[in-house]
Amino acid sequence: MDRVGESSVAGFCKRLQELSAAVAEERSGLDATGRLSDELYHKLADIGVFRLWLPAALGGVELSPLDYMDVVEEAAALEGAIGWLVSNGGGMARTAAYLPIDSAREIFADPAAFVVSGTAGVGRAAQVDGGYRVTGRWPFGSGSPHATWFSPFCAVEGSDERILVYAPRADVVMHNNWHVSGLCGTGSGDFEFQDVFVPNRFAHPYQPEPTLPGSFYLAPTRSVYTWTVATVPLGLARGALTEFVRLATQRKRRGDTIPLANRELVQSEIGRIEARLCAARLFLRQAMTDLLAAIGADSDLVSERTHLRLAATFASETALSTIGQLTEIAGAVSIMQSCPLERYERDARAAAKHLAMSPAAYITGGQLVLGQDMSSARV
Repeated sequence: MDRVGESSVAGFCKRLQELSAAVAEERSGLDATGRLSDELYHKLADIGVFRLWLPAALGGVELSPLDYMDVVEEAAALEGAIGWLVSNGGGMARTAAYLPIDSAREIFADPAAFVVSGTAGVGRAAQVDGGYRVTGRWPFGSGSPHATWFSPFCAVEGSDERILVYAPRADVVMHNNWHVSGLCGTGSGDFEFQDVFVPNRFAHPYQPEPTLPGSFYLAPTRSVYTWTVATVPLGLARGALTEFVRLATQRKRRGDTIPLANRELVQSEIGRIEARLCAARLFLRQAMTDLLAAIGADSDLVSERTHLRLAATFASETALSTIGQLTEIAGAVSIMQSCPLERYERDARAAAKHLAMSPAAYITGGQLVLGQDMSSARV
């Protein structure tokens, strides 16, 4: 960090806020380009938001999961695509804790390093002398235009083993196929490995043994991936509410004589929205707190992991529904591309489609409450 004290949550949030003008200038072009500009990406990298979980042993700030959530929410409130990239890039810095120290240093020596994960598909990894030959194509490679390394999920041929591998950008083929309605600027196109050799020192099991100390590194991989993306919709909702407050103090509905903010019905609805957002946020934070405590107690984690998935889905649904309410109250202005509410809504809809926030979590949650067999539950 180039300023004392700005590796704190408050410091990260302050520096993100300082980018508001630069983000506003670029926002209208994100839909067409499907990516952040190199200039804006490097401004974010200079803040350090793509290294939020980089272990302290490698020079990172190694934020706690709850502090990480605070920063991601601030980034998402600023711009949905930025929140999504901070959640993914900042979260993937954690992978340094599962690699040999020299491998981790090679990846993260670049201050602008960004590791793209690929878990929405399964590649093939054939064991060879010294490593693996990897082939596959993975969708939803968020951050690919600026990525320095890629880490896809693979099945090892001839075994039941599942691994994550790491390869530099030069070894990867990227596909410009990110044409979507929300989170447009994330550059989440497909990426492909075509018989890429990956040395053993750049591979580890899907559920790895940490090479560095820290109870958080023992957290289940699926739960960590859930946490990273579930933090974004709440930030989008908070940003939408802030924008609505600005709008409501100035805007009058046709035929009204007072601003929206002065109408008692609007005040009542905003109070309900605030209560629901706070409740969803606290549920999500408590679920992670309980998971971390259970890791320390060496329990089987089924209950805690199930509740985390429930909290993630509930947070996403709550964020999406409250943004929808805000656009309804705001009226026709909210469908204009010039209105930030329009962008918050479609970004939230895109985020809610992530598998980690699937409504299927309610089935699993119900099974847990009803005392059903949870041995095959995917949590």
